[in-house]
Amino acid sequence: MDKILEALVSSSHPLTVKRAIVKKVTEAAEKEVTEEQCQALYHLTTRLILLGEDAFQRQVGLQVQEAYARYHRDEFARFFSKEYVLGLLQQGYGSLDRRDPAILDFLHGSLRLLISCPAVLEMAPLLQTEVLRIICERPEPATCAKLATILTDFPQCVPREKAGVLFCQQLVRTFAYFHCPATEERELREYVTQVTRVSVLLQGIWKAEPATLLPSLQEVFAIISSTDPSFEPSIALASLVQHIPLQMITVLIKSLTTDQNVKDASMTQALCRMIDWLSWPLANHVDTWVIALLKGLAAVQKFTILIDVTLLKIEQVFNRLWYPIVRQGALVVLSHMLLSFQHSPEAFHLVVPHIVPLVKSLKNDGLPNSKTFLLQFAELVHCMMYQYSGFPDLYDSILESIKELPKPNEEKIKFVLNQSAWTSQSNSFASGLLKITGKSETGKTGLVNLGNTCYMNSIIQILFMATDFRRHVMSLHLNGSNTLMKKLQLLFAFLAHTQRAAYSPRSFLEVSRPPWFTAGSQQDCSEYLRFLLDRLHEEEKTLSALQVTSSKPEPATTSAETLQAATSQPVADMPTHPAPVAAKGDGRTLVERMFGGRLSTTIRCLQCHSLSEKEEPFTDLSLAFCPSMSKCHGPTDEHKSSSSVGPCQGAVNGGSESSEGSVKEGAGTGMERPVVEPTLSVPDLVDYFLAPEILENENCYFCERCASLQRAKKVMQVVMAPEYLILTLLRFSYDATCHVRRKILDNVGIPLHMSLPLRQHGISASSSFSTAATSSSSDSPDSGENLAKKLKPSQKEDGMTENRRNSETNDSDSEMLSVPYVLSSVVVHSGMSSESGHYYSYGRNASSTDGYVAHPCPKDLESSSLSESSTATQEEMGCAGNKSMDWFLFNDSRVSFTNFESLQNVTSRFPKDTAYVLIYRKQEVSGQPGNSGPVVNGSRLSGEPPLQKELMDAITKDNKLFLQEQELNARARALQATSASCSFRPNGSDDNEPPGSCGPSGGGGGGGFNTISRLVF
Repeated sequence: MDKILEALVSSSHPLTVKRAIVKKVTEAAEKEVTEEQCQALYHLTTRLILLGEDAFQRQVGLQVQEAYARYHRDEFARFFSKEYVLGLLQQGYGSLDRRDPAILDFLHGSLRLLISCPAVLEMAPLLQTEVLRIICERPEPATCAKLATILTDFPQCVPREKAGVLFCQQLVRTFAYFHCPATEERELREYVTQVTRVSVLLQGIWKAEPATLLPSLQEVFAIISSTDPSFEPSIALASLVQHIPLQMITVLIKSLTTDQNVKDASMTQALCRMIDWLSWPLANHVDTWVIALLKGLAAVQKFTILIDVTLLKIEQVFNRLWYPIVRQGALVVLSHMLLSFQHSPEAFHLVVPHIVPLVKSLKNDGLPNSKTFLLQFAELVHCMMYQYSGFPDLYDSILESIKELPKPNEEKIKFVLNQSAWTSQSNSFASGLLKITGKSETGKTGLVNLGNTCYMNSIIQILFMATDFRRHVMSLHLNGSNTLMKKLQLLFAFLAHTQRAAYSPRSFLEVSRPPWFTAGSQQDCSEYLRFLLDRLHEEEKTLSALQVTSSKPEPATTSAETLQAATSQPVADMPTHPAPVAAKGDGRTLVERMFGGRLSTTIRCLQCHSLSEKEEPFTDLSLAFCPSMSKCHGPTDEHKSSSSVGPCQGAVNGGSESSEGSVKEGAGTGMERPVVEPTLSVPDLVDYFLAPEILENENCYFCERCASLQRAKKVMQVVMAPEYLILTLLRFSYDATCHVRRKILDNVGIPLHMSLPLRQHGISASSSFSTAATSSSSDSPDSGENLAKKLKPSQKEDGMTENRRNSETNDSDSEMLSVPYVLSSVVVHSGMSSESGHYYSYGRNASSTDGYVAHPCPKDLESSSLSESSTATQEEMGCAGNKSMDWFLFNDSRVSFTNFESLQNVTSRFPKDTAYVLIYRKQEVSGQPGNSGPVVNGSRLSGEPPLQKELMDAITKDNKLFLQEQELNARARALQATSASCSFRPNGSDDNEPPGSCGPSGGGGGGGFNTISRLVF
């Protein structure tokens, strides 16, 4: 039979004749055939299958062999013996090399014919050994794919136990050699199919033998981390990633990033090659693993690797966005790389030139997913342009290309940037000693305590939270100057953009500390605030005067034009202006425009009814405490002593402590008997401050008309309300009897909203007298000599211009308006005296449009409207002030979220923690001119100004330094981790410790009720 078949296939007969005869031969297989004939047929068909000259001969061989093996299986099993298989695999067949895929195809077909025979099980050990040998020889993808098919169909031939681990490792290494030189689509598809087939085999082995998974992954990392320049592993390894269980990510990444044996160069190489895997078309979860490794490296503070890899690969990742099949995974990785690279705009600016062409392509490609993808991409671009503003030359074309796409709001952008930073504590890979010291979840930056400097830290934070003031400071162009305002601008820039959890303000402390402040000693924060604002004000006045003098020969750019340039042209390379700017047509300084108000003091002689009036500026109101609670609500003329504290009166400790007479009897006893529940409120103290006062007895007023001391009535009224109202509660009194300074511990209620009575000039109190006299009063040098200087007590009349009128003249024909304010920030003093304790502050981003509307109040109500409005606004606190993410607690280096309720109850829970300095932001009044929109005296700043180049360079430099410091510290801690024994105490909550305590929830505390007064932070 074999001779007939051999002669037939090589004859010249027509193909139809040949097929008819072959059919007869295959049908004869059902009949009894001798073993010798079977063996001869098997040898012939094997030769036809492996060495056939054409497809017909190979097909005939397959058909005949399959027919005879089906009916004569035992004979075929004896033919297909272990020795015969071993010869095929080790020596090949005839002219066929042993590595030829045709041999594996024949082996596969023969095993299928014996699938239910014991011969397969007997051959399994031999095949396990041979399979391992073949893999170790690094076969081509086609051979590996054939072998994978055999092992998938016959899993009993897969190596077991130790040999199985070795087989998986070698198969992984073979993957690294799967390079594809093909360029045709058909060849590429075939290559991808072959790689996929082998990866599926590995997946099956890992599931059946879990012990082989970890060694396989270790081999993968060893391959991709190789620094051998002569070896570049194939990206086909990416096909393995999708088969690794996702629940292993945390364990594997932590193991890799904390392994001290892994060098930085190897880790860098591994990360770069994983990013290359994004090009593999069918691999899933590559982006997940890449991001996990990026986060893992950030957690152990390997910032050098992250910086190098980001700058090296960011453009490559961006280019993957052009290919729809890998676009989504590439966008996820690109987003993480850009959003986490927050210390410098370098990475983002590498891809900026490619953004517009990509956007245009996405708009026109017509793919169903392109629109959704474009929305995600545009959101990423908006976040990056927000983070690195100040480059209009780079961003104009981008904004134009995405102008019709929705833009995320500022809060969302800040949240995304905060969560993505390398120093974000949301990273789950850091633990123990390797916990990163990045920003808190608030995204705000703390200030390092440099030795009893909490007084400065708390003031800087509340000024920073004064949104409009901060924006104006940041918009000033002060390049090259060395002024105090420049130092403040730099400090604000660091608070907004540094990667550090807490910034050290040492350079600002050196230039802003009052000369009489002893370094290292606790100081009064209110005194420091007044000194700081006064310095900024006087500095701007001096520089403006010098600028005007130097520009007399030819007109120069006005300060108003400078401000407009700062707000409309974010480019940093603009002309330098040494002096801060002022509003157009307004010679006032920035401090005056933000914090400056004017207070009118009028004294009427009760004998001749003549009037003396003076207006002076103020930056803060110092509020004395009422003599008794019964008298606090609605004080009368007789209730207020003639020595009551003036609006900004100096005191024992730099103006923050009232004189002995300033706080009446009963107020000083608050130290021994602290009030738990609020019995008075801030509006009550303002009422008391503005209430009419009778000057009599030892404090009689010297009337020039009467030419003698007379009883008089003194009235103080606010005639110009500041944008930010600073209130200082005079809690420190001097006890002349005991010669000690005492703290008033009364609990003062703090309303979220309050109103300030403002006298609108209809007919002023002195309008019936000479215009010249009035002008001399308002324009006198004394009125503007020193903005932050405290007013003198009322009985001192130096420099005051008196204006008299007849007794028939009314006190005032002007209308009283109730100007609404919303609470912006509060400084709290924790301690028992001004020489000890601790300062911390609460703050929120208060705008001029917080939804509170006030209406004019009748003039006969005068200042009493404050108390009434404070009661009404208590109902609004729940909806407007208790937002859990709206308030921040600044405690030196620590910043945390809090709420308005915590601020209100701080003294109730911690009696020595009392509100000291408060800042209120003026709100818009419906129907009142000049309050439409976020305009500050003609200067509109509706958003955060762009960061100028000089500031950005300084921040970038410091951020890089910080990342290097973190990396070095992490390495040092890791080396000591094995011998270190550290215990961690969880942060306490406000319910357990006061925010200003010495515990982990605070930045330091003062002396308690039972401790000796001591200096702390």
